[in-house]
This record gives sequence, C-alpha cells and structure tokens, in this order.
Amino acid sequence: MKLIATDLDGTLLNEKSEVSSKNILAIRKAQESGIEVVIATGRSYEAAKKPLMEAGLSCPIICVNGSLVYLKSGEIIRTIPLDKESCRKIQLACESEHMYFEIYTSNGGYSVNRDKFIHVLINMMKSHFPNVETDVLKERIQQRFQDEKIQATDDFDVIFNNPNIDVYKFLAFSLEDVTLHRVREQLKDEQDLAITSSGHLNLEINHRDANKGAALSFYANRLGIELEDVMALGDNFNDYSMLEIAGFSVAMENADPAIKELCDFTTKKNSEHGVAFAIEKVLEGEFSKQTF
Repeated sequence: MKLIATDLDGTLLNEKSEVSSKNILAIRKAQESGIEVVIATGRSYEAAKKPLMEAGLSCPIICVNGSLVYLKSGEIIRTIPLDKESCRKIQLACESEHMYFEIYTSNGGYSVNRDKFIHVLINMMKSHFPNVETDVLKERIQQRFQDEKIQATDDFDVIFNNPNIDVYKFLAFSLEDVTLHRVREQLKDEQDLAITSSGHLNLEINHRDANKGAALSFYANRLGIELEDVMALGDNFNDYSMLEIAGFSVAMENADPAIKELCDFTTKKNSEHGVAFAIEKVLEGEFSKQTF
C-alpha cells in the first residue's frame, strides 16, 4: 500500500467530530512507513484542516468533494468550479422546493437566513448522533457555521456575477425524501453536474469532474502511484467514486448498506477507531479479501 485516502465525517472523525488518539497514532505510523495519507472530504479546506491541526496531523486535503486539492503546504494544485449558469439552475431547483441550501465558494460559504433552518440541521444530526442532547447539537451547528465561514445573503446573483468568486458546491437539506427526489429529478438532465449525498437528508451538487474519485486519481497519478496501491475509506455516497476506483476499498461499520456492498472490506465504526483498525491491518500485512 502506497497511499491511503480517508473521508472525515462518519469515517476518520468520531462522534465528537474529533480524530481519536488511536487514529492519530495509526496515521502517523503509516506516514512514517512511507505511506502517503490524504484526506478526502466534502468539507471546505478550512473546516477540514481544523480537526487535523487539533490532532497534530499534516496531510494533503481533497476538499469540497474533489473540487479542490491542497498539498500539505496549502498550495492548491487542482480546482474544478461550477459554471454560473449551472449555479442558477441549482438555486432555482432548491428554492422551488423551499429547501435550505448553502454554497461553498472561493470566498467562503453563503446561505439565506439560516436561523429558521437550524431545526432541520438539528434533526439531520440527530439521525447520526441519537444520544447527543439537542443543546449540544445546536452548539455544534453554530460552530460548523463558523468553521465553514457561512455568511448570510439575500442575493445569490451578486455572488454568481462576481468574476472573482468561484462556486464549488451546493449543499441542500430536507427532512423529506420526496423533496430531495424532486430536486434530483429537476437536475437529472444537467450533464455538467454530479449529484450525491453525505447523508440521507441532504444533496451535494458539484461539477461532474469534481468528485473524490477523480481528485484521488489525479493526486495518485501526480505521485506516480497506481490505483491498485491505493486504499480508500468512507461511509456515504459522496465517497462512492473514490471507493469504486481504489484497489482496496473499505467501508465503515456505520456506512450506508450500499457502500458496504460496494467495498471489499468493512472495518469498525468511526466511533470505534475504524480507520486505525484498517491501517493496522495494512501495516501488519493482514489485508486479505475478507471482512475485517
């Protein structure tokens, strides 16, 4: 194994949105043995870097679902923005279904007044963290707005018409599956879009070439590493593209069943240091075509 790519939320990060001490140790051991470890996340660069810095880790970061690739130094080596016409189509589709949505840009994140949608985000997080108190979830959501630098706006056209701002991703939420389906249906014929999800209550919309798989392939090729020597770990559908191309694909025990079906292996839950467990198997030479 020469390269390991891991998702953050639901994968490397535990129920406290932290990198556990066991995961930290395993990543450091992999790096010391000469294995490149890269983060691949739907988060923005700033929000992805924060838990790594808190853990004392330094890794290249594929962020915003592959729209941007950063080296350890912070240098951007790949960028795939949405075109502005597509942005307006996505905006209209989301607004027609009264969905709360955010856009990730080169100038931070933007959303409409988010206060009335906080209950939607709380309910979304409750599905992932059923044992966490509502007040704690609300505090995490407020922190997330700060980490992602989400700014309020009443006029997205000002952003879309600004030639100095690139838009990389729309993240839209709904408590109703039928609403998510209707937005997908509205945009299904847009050939330049990739529509995926990092949870059953959201949609993530990027340029078709901005996905984790394409970005991971780009990065591996840059290092001269064959995909058969790459291990990828994830838990949800925005991880699908990289799990599909990696020589060794690993689903978390908490992953969506369809992701488990796709992958070669299933490791422990993110709350049980599943990334560390998989890395240890690699380092010990115990990787075989069976569930861990």
